[in-house]
Amino acid sequence: MIVGETHDNPIHHAHQAIVVEAIEAAAIVFEMLSAEDAGRVRPGLVASEEALGAILGWEGSGWPDFAMYYPIFVAGRDAVLVGAETPRGDVRQAASDGAAAAFGEGAEQFGLDRPLPAPEQTLREAGQLIAHCGALPEDVLPGMVAAQRLRDAWLARAAVEAHETTGGPVVVITGNGHAREDWGVPRLLAEAAPDLEVLTIGQYEEAAETDPPYDHWLVTEPAARPDPCAAFR
Repeated sequence: MIVGETHDNPIHHAHQAIVVEAIEAAAIVFEMLSAEDAGRVRPGLVASEEALGAILGWEGSGWPDFAMYYPIFVAGRDAVLVGAETPRGDVRQAASDGAAAAFGEGAEQFGLDRPLPAPEQTLREAGQLIAHCGALPEDVLPGMVAAQRLRDAWLARAAVEAHETTGGPVVVITGNGHAREDWGVPRLLAEAAPDLEVLTIGQYEEAAETDPPYDHWLVTEPAARPDPCAAFR
């Protein structure tokens, strides 16, 4: 199961915790944790939000307040935690040399050795421009898409390995973009592990698109936040 979100909406994190507990996840793959982070978590730490956040170094991670994510850890306290954060050096390499070069061995398993269809490439570059407030030069957009493809592949590989290790169910906690069925982690899983049964959930803060790229989706109240594009004006 792949559960997307808007990262700074506490309601979305509450829904993710409910999903983790309801399906009795055997493993949880976190976009927000490195493999080293996940390895530092011990069962006793989950009992303390402060201790767990400290051992993960969350405050300096750049992710939103740990209080929003903590219920997911509590709900999955008996699950294997898997960190699938893509190293920054690899992300930079993907942006300059392509996702396949950055991923290395096994890139073809996740389709990284093949260029995207031109219409999808164009659409994804436009999405990156919007996501970055229209402030990116056009020549960096292909690299941003390559970096996104690399992150998708890291999450997909982690999900496959977690399922092989635990037998599932596996829950992937990530953003809505990575959870998309049409070009995110689910599509890569369909290529790499076609026998896996994958269910996707997207979460919105306004009425969903006509045909959202998820099996299920939720619409919640928007979180209060400053305008992220204000600084570019």
